[in-house]
Amino acid sequence: MAAGAEGAGAVADPLAGLGVGLAWRPEIAGLVADLPGQRFTEVVAESLPPHGPLPQALADLRARGVTVVPHGVRLSLGGTDPLDPRRVRRLAEVAEALDAPLVSEHIAFVRAGGYEVGHLLPLPRTRESLDVLARNVSHVQAELGVPLAVEPIAALFDWPEDEYGEPDFVTELLERTGAWLLLDVANVYANARNRGADPRAVLDRFPLERVAYLHVAGGAAEPGGLGLYHDTHTAPTPEPVLELLRSLSGRLGPAGPAILLERDGHYPPAAQLRAELDAVAMAAGLPRITR
Repeated sequence: MAAGAEGAGAVADPLAGLGVGLAWRPEIAGLVADLPGQRFTEVVAESLPPHGPLPQALADLRARGVTVVPHGVRLSLGGTDPLDPRRVRRLAEVAEALDAPLVSEHIAFVRAGGYEVGHLLPLPRTRESLDVLARNVSHVQAELGVPLAVEPIAALFDWPEDEYGEPDFVTELLERTGAWLLLDVANVYANARNRGADPRAVLDRFPLERVAYLHVAGGAAEPGGLGLYHDTHTAPTPEPVLELLRSLSGRLGPAGPAILLERDGHYPPAAQLRAELDAVAMAAGLPRITR
């Protein structure tokens, strides 16, 4: 275990007991603000202006005591290109502006050889890749000043040189760095479904004691019934993802990790999103936040 990992593991989850939240997006900022039981939300860090005040809707949430977690998408933690110090510094500044107790980013790369690919790409799960990732995660942790949670992505392919299964790869990363885990239940479902695996068995192999918070979201399968399932965030959370959440709730307990519903486009009427939030809360054995 890396230096500092034992101490980080002993620190309480800063989001424990915050219940269910809806991810903040400008298109649904009014709905997020009107959820009476919402105690936390998440914002894409790169969507905020690099300088100047927070959007008023986010500032109002913070004034109400709602915890806002910055969620990065552009650091390229798994890339072999050096981390861009400006991006790391900006993420730290956003966390400070939001008074966030935690920051999250992805186990992925988004640039290589100086080129931006504009998408989260999976890492080869090799020892060499793990060394690079752990080094970058440790560097970001030192710059942030608050804990970092890392999220395994939904990946449509695996690299042929993989030496680890995903849960083992993630477990070793957390042991080396002391980082937290942002576990996206929808990603677990998508990856297992696309590989013909049992999603519950895959879920059981992750280090659940290191979960800081959970994501859920909906997706869509390619037409024809045999196509890949894509984690689109543009559809309601499907029943298999809710069932995985139910299987977790008994183990994580009522004061367990917070749960965030992601939606990125094709926004339904507010009543439908409220009903989906209630379904997520019920699956987790938590109180509704819509009343």
